[in-house]
Amino acid sequence: MRLLLVEDSPRLLQLLTETVHGAGWRIDGVSTLADARLALASSEHNILILDLSLPDGSGLDLLRELRQRGDTIPVLIITAADGVDSRIAGLDAGADDYLTKPFHHREFLARCRAIARRSASGALPVLSVGRLSYDPATSVVTCNGEVLALPPRERQLIELLMRDADRVVPKRKLEHALSEYGDMMSANALELAVSRLRKKIDLGAAGAVIETVRGVGYLLRTVG
Repeated sequence: MRLLLVEDSPRLLQLLTETVHGAGWRIDGVSTLADARLALASSEHNILILDLSLPDGSGLDLLRELRQRGDTIPVLIITAADGVDSRIAGLDAGADDYLTKPFHHREFLARCRAIARRSASGALPVLSVGRLSYDPATSVVTCNGEVLALPPRERQLIELLMRDADRVVPKRKLEHALSEYGDMMSANALELAVSRLRKKIDLGAAGAVIETVRGVGYLLRTVG
């Protein structure tokens, strides 16, 4: 799952980025409406996390723009404005949920999961390849029923490979998908992530293997 966070507080931006990474999700963080519009136009996101008070305007303006053009991206408003009128305005403008600052990081993640479940795409199906499985709702990877302890980037990588199982996934596609706004992943970093992931997958137990297609990308397929 990939989130776009629009928040002008550097400290909160950092804290929520760490929280999202810890959950095994990806996040792009921007601090202005202008950058938010650019990020929405250049990348696909599952949820938009939107502050209302931003340096170049109100987050409600962006929300109304999205809804007026038929964009159905789920939106979670985060704001210090806790009045009833503010909550009503946000929800009436098209927000899916409203979270008042300060809030606990666990509640933030719970609301994101709830929004994902309610989104137009429906429930997030568990992915399975061989005896590997990945649950997008919880970011848990299992191998033959045993949970694999993977850092966020490796969880993201196995999810991408599992979604395109038995097909070659181009390196550039993986580099772009694993990058975050303003911080592109290098080819060397991708190779290192793949190498580490391979070492953690027991071929016999997983019934799957990651193959390198030289000059093109990587392929996850079942074996045995």
